[in-house]
Amino acid sequence: MTDLAQPIASEAPSASARAVTLIDCDVHAQPAPAMLTPYMSQRARRYIERYGRQTPSEKHTYPRARGSGNRLDAWPQRPGVPPGGDPELLRSQLLDEWDIDYAVLEVMASLDSYDEPAVVTEVASAVNDWLMAEWLDFDARLRAAIVVAHEYPAEAIAEIERRAADPRFVAVFMPAGLQEQLGSRKYWPIYEAATGLGLPIAFHTGGYTSLKGAGPQSYYLGYHVQISCAMQSQLASMVAGGVFEAIPDLRVILTECGLSWATNLRWSLDAAWELMREDHPQVKRRPSEYIRDHVWFTTQPIEEPDDPKHLVYAIEEAQLSDRLVFATDYPHWDFDSPAQALPRTISKELRAAIFAGNALDLYGLPQEVMR
Repeated sequence: MTDLAQPIASEAPSASARAVTLIDCDVHAQPAPAMLTPYMSQRARRYIERYGRQTPSEKHTYPRARGSGNRLDAWPQRPGVPPGGDPELLRSQLLDEWDIDYAVLEVMASLDSYDEPAVVTEVASAVNDWLMAEWLDFDARLRAAIVVAHEYPAEAIAEIERRAADPRFVAVFMPAGLQEQLGSRKYWPIYEAATGLGLPIAFHTGGYTSLKGAGPQSYYLGYHVQISCAMQSQLASMVAGGVFEAIPDLRVILTECGLSWATNLRWSLDAAWELMREDHPQVKRRPSEYIRDHVWFTTQPIEEPDDPKHLVYAIEEAQLSDRLVFATDYPHWDFDSPAQALPRTISKELRAAIFAGNALDLYGLPQEVMR
């Protein structure tokens, strides 16, 4: 018999499923070096303490924007914590503010280094451990790309195999500027391992070189807008080298490099291939077909023509309607908010595909989330 003198506890609201509507495919979690030491062996820590890292530094090659290229409000108040290093701040400024269903973390971890293999491998593993402990366990909306020692394929493959069992790792991360072109057979075993485990490769602008031509840029403006040139060169090397023919299920994501150039590259490669087919028995189809079947692009930094309809034309001409995924590039200064990134001229159907549908298919994420 119920005691009417006692208040009846109200039931907690039950979570309900809702369709995924917004996925951010390029969010930068960034550890300060000290954040990784708990996840490294004493030997690796001592090596770094004694000798530092043999890493080419971006800041010595071009004039960096104020705030190290980050939003000024993204600097945490905790000493020694860089932008992208505070999960609470990222959750507040990104996940909650924009009601993002999933966000894919990508770490630029200075693995474009000349350190010995054991040290680079430990740094990569430490980054992934840090992602799991500090981020993926922190918020169920977070996913991550596996960081690997990309110049050492055997070690990279071992790391991919170790992490792939965790479904929160949805891709393999590599900088676009490696010691060799992306089409080099040196990297094929990494591509094959990722593909065999159902993971796409996310190539991100940066690395050893941005293919600037003769010497470094004198102005940040020049550096900022030429990043697409480097990615065009790298994609051309993959097509010409026969990577996509050799690994037919390979999927790559070209991150932070624009998209309007895709049509011109497709046209140019097709025309040149018709004249040079004898030199490329490994390229059995038109280059544009490989790009169409194997390559995805992120929106940020998206082109902003004076007439917004021209962007729609560029997406249609490049056949990217189902190959374009949304990205904010948080916490960088040129962050693209979901409210302003896409022009009104983009149809409701295409907008939904870019914001969520294409990424759901690419990463194999659940179509619904519990809220």
